[in-house]
Amino acid sequence: MNYNETLTYLYTQLPMFTRVGASAFKKDLTNTIALCERLDNPQHKFKSIHIGGTNGKGSTSHMLAAVLQTAGYKTGLYTSPHLKDFRERVRINGEMISEDEVVDFVAQHKADFEEIEPSFFEMTVALAFDVFARHKVDIAIIEVGLGGRLDSTNVITPLLSIITNIGWDHMNMLGNTLPQIATEKAGIIKPGIPVIVGEYQPEVADVFMQKAKDEDSELKFASERWVVESQYSRVGSQDKAQLISITVTSTHNPQLTTHNLTLDLTGTYQLKNVSNVLSAVEELRKQGFIITDEHVTEGLAHVKELTGLQGRWHTLSTSPLTICDTGHNPDGIAEVLKNIASVKYEHLHFVIGMVNDKDITKVLNMLPKDATYYFCKPDIPRGLEALLLKEQAEATGLHGQIYSSVPEALKAAQQTATQKDLVFAGGSTFVVAEIV
Repeated sequence: MNYNETLTYLYTQLPMFTRVGASAFKKDLTNTIALCERLDNPQHKFKSIHIGGTNGKGSTSHMLAAVLQTAGYKTGLYTSPHLKDFRERVRINGEMISEDEVVDFVAQHKADFEEIEPSFFEMTVALAFDVFARHKVDIAIIEVGLGGRLDSTNVITPLLSIITNIGWDHMNMLGNTLPQIATEKAGIIKPGIPVIVGEYQPEVADVFMQKAKDEDSELKFASERWVVESQYSRVGSQDKAQLISITVTSTHNPQLTTHNLTLDLTGTYQLKNVSNVLSAVEELRKQGFIITDEHVTEGLAHVKELTGLQGRWHTLSTSPLTICDTGHNPDGIAEVLKNIASVKYEHLHFVIGMVNDKDITKVLNMLPKDATYYFCKPDIPRGLEALLLKEQAEATGLHGQIYSSVPEALKAAQQTATQKDLVFAGGSTFVVAEIV
């Protein structure tokens, strides 16, 4: 098979969460363990950091990878889902793996796939582990796909586990209460392995503290260790970096000087992710990694350039100002709305598409009633039909028209908006994937 045929095999041969939803979610790690054994357990041949949570795990993964790359470490990065190219999921020092590596891996292990019958996600996790082991990375950042305890990535023994926060998402698989969701996320905490929890949330903090105690793991809450404040933010033009200037102060080490940092990732939610990264750097230094303050400053200022991250408060155009963001669950949308509120505009044009296997009522009730909506369906089988989205949205007081595709909806919004208006596109990662 050539590369395109190989991708078709990966996408259609077996269930894939982004295509079919919950039916692709496996309830145990049996397949991943069996597949890794056929590969001679590559997950044990490189050092790793495991990053989970409801929101911010992707940005935290990329930010930490950028810092480690800047410090001179050969850094693997596994994330999901991808936006444009499957190979975005597996990078080394910011570079996507080659098409040949994907083709060769599938060709070499096709018989194993057909015997074990792993999911798409299990196959891609195995691919990432195999690549990182063969390329002898110094360290790999491994982002959890969904949940934690039963996620396919949860066969590694990392140097450090990070859980960014807990919010409402994937309740049909992870639980209907925040403590239930937190219990699933806490499943990546390993015996004796330090863990950083990004946000101290009273309703779930006990879940993490008890799990860490049970596993004899040192636990730190990043939000209790750092004060991160934005000095200013600037939405850049299409060909210039977007910048957010922040001041970071330590709450636990009075002798530590204040950090003045500039991020090329905008969005107020990135302030929380900075705390995760700084706490991780502290722990890695304790474990012998040489990471200077200059490495941190340089890495965080060039995350997009170093790692290829896209879709986080991403400026598509300045005429009219058009921004997209992958935030899609209630907590993610809350952060998006904070950022929208920080922009000066006369009228908001909201291009929105969602998936069909989630309760979207909470999100719809959060959205501004005075915006004009452009309803569309993401181009995936899980996409919610635009008509159904419009009907549910109208029940919450949102109004607009239906469009045949995400690009058509965006085009209509940009043509309708004046130069003083704001066009925003989001509601689903898959909306962003079609327009970045």
